[in-house]
Amino acid sequence: MTLRCGLNNYSVILPPMKPENFDPSVFCLSTRALDYHLPDERIAKYPLPRRDQSKLLVWRDGVITDSVFSSLAGFLPDKSLLVFNNTKVIRARLMFRKPTGAQIEVFCLDPSDPPDYQIAFQQTGHCTWNCMVGNLKKWKNEILEKDVLLNGRTIRLHARKGLQQDATVQVRFSWDTSDDFASLIEAAGILPIPPYLHRETEAGDLERYQTIYSKIEGSVAAPTAGLHFTEEVFQKLGEKQIEREEVTLHVGAGTFRPVKADTIVDHEMHSEQIFITRKLIHKLLANHEKLIAVGTTSVRTLESLYWLGVKLLEEPSLSPENLHLEQWAPYRGVTGIPKEKALEAVLKKMGQQDMDEVSASTQIILVPGYSFKLVDGMMTNFHQPQSTLLLLIAAYLGDEWKHVYDHALNNNYRFLSYGDSNLYLTC
Repeated sequence: MTLRCGLNNYSVILPPMKPENFDPSVFCLSTRALDYHLPDERIAKYPLPRRDQSKLLVWRDGVITDSVFSSLAGFLPDKSLLVFNNTKVIRARLMFRKPTGAQIEVFCLDPSDPPDYQIAFQQTGHCTWNCMVGNLKKWKNEILEKDVLLNGRTIRLHARKGLQQDATVQVRFSWDTSDDFASLIEAAGILPIPPYLHRETEAGDLERYQTIYSKIEGSVAAPTAGLHFTEEVFQKLGEKQIEREEVTLHVGAGTFRPVKADTIVDHEMHSEQIFITRKLIHKLLANHEKLIAVGTTSVRTLESLYWLGVKLLEEPSLSPENLHLEQWAPYRGVTGIPKEKALEAVLKKMGQQDMDEVSASTQIILVPGYSFKLVDGMMTNFHQPQSTLLLLIAAYLGDEWKHVYDHALNNNYRFLSYGDSNLYLTC
């Protein structure tokens, strides 16, 4: 028996949910089904003056309500738990100029040596990052140099090109002071804003392209669903006894990568690092009216947490260094595991390793037909056509995603990172 899940103008045939029968080729979803016409003038090039004055589209079991973000608390069930991604966008773009005048842009994606974000930012003297390099053909084997003004001192930052793999290059940075890399990149780098804004970073972006609760450095793109929150909105949530917790997922450049393959099964999902605290897992095991994920990154983190627990039930001896979820793990793994059992498996591993926080890399892709394990509702912005972010929305809404986006286009909603917000609830 197979299950056919219909979605506007296409269908997805899911296999019987048995690991031995899994074949990802059955996910024959055409990427054209994730397309819609987005006029350039509907892309918000700049944020509104006040974060919480953006529009809020509320979808609840097929019914759409138009509102404003400052009224968010009124739409959430009492005693809900909201989970936020507390990652902070780093000034990841470093501009070097060769003696010939050619400019080389080095875009830091994630640390390679050491591979841990926190340790990499604390490095003094040298560190190595995986980077995208603009004008790479002009960079031969010479060492690039850049003067960085830090606390009234001029520091010479060197960049040496290393191994190249696909679209990324390992770049070894070195400097001869005791300053850490976090301070150098903060002083020398440019905050990356989405390429579809078609403009350079401006002073206002330094504040507005960060959530007000961002704290853990590591992203090259903001978790934009959180850009609408203000202290006033948080106060209203507190008055309604809505709790807040945080996860960390460092957003990589892959979030902007469109699905170019003809079918979803041929798209290689990007991998991102997630961090989840023991405190949050205990909160998830408590009784809450609804668990609402703020942003697709929080959705991906929470759903990955469930499958991480399933993986630990299957492989209890798995070491913390090998906690990785590959792309199709949710579709070939054991099914029917209660969320409590999966979460307790993660807590058990954390207890064995004396860990207050678990870290893993996740490559999972959420497609139509996926059964959400932890998330009851989500908040997000409007996403690009033919993107994995839109694919995730289709996984949650089914054929309603087209209805939502048509309504937004017809009612003057602003799209993408600096655009308006959505709240999706099935209750």
